[in-house]
Amino acid sequence: MKLLVGLGNPGSKYGETRHNVGFWWCDQLASSLVTPFERQSKFSGDVARAKVGEADFWLLKPQTFMNESGRSVQLMCSFYGIDVNDILVIHDDLDLEPGIVKLKQGGGHGGHNGIRDIGHHLGLNFWRLRIGVGHPGDKRLVSNYVLHAPQRVEEDLINGAIKRSLDVTSEIMAGKISQAMLVLHTSNTTP
Repeated sequence: MKLLVGLGNPGSKYGETRHNVGFWWCDQLASSLVTPFERQSKFSGDVARAKVGEADFWLLKPQTFMNESGRSVQLMCSFYGIDVNDILVIHDDLDLEPGIVKLKQGGGHGGHNGIRDIGHHLGLNFWRLRIGVGHPGDKRLVSNYVLHAPQRVEEDLINGAIKRSLDVTSEIMAGKISQAMLVLHTSNTTP
């Protein structure tokens, strides 16, 4: 992977919301690597350069709001010549319960506006790290649900999923995707 993209919405109003778990993930990785983010207007995002093992890569938090995430990702890919197959997008997933995390390549957008927009700009064959946030039970409640903070027990489960996925970052970056998937998919916990 050459580009890891955490999805979320900019601004403190959204910082603790379910829709920002991609930002949470990137912030925790950057913090563990002592790699600060810098605002880069030419990419419409916050960017950090990082290294895990022998792998050098970029971290990106688009500052375009979720529905226009693809523009920021495309700008980075065009500038650095990054192929869509070398992108990992970290995002919230309504179809997974809190505590569940899944890694996969390609597929549809599943109704996620950030994934939809990246697909519009680059196609959908990028890797995804899907972090479960649960579903409110009624599709009419989804927008309100993802734009609010999880309950404490859900937050603990989400943070547990983030930690487990961060623990396999070196495998992901070394191209040992099957090994990372095995660890992640067998360690999932739900309430």
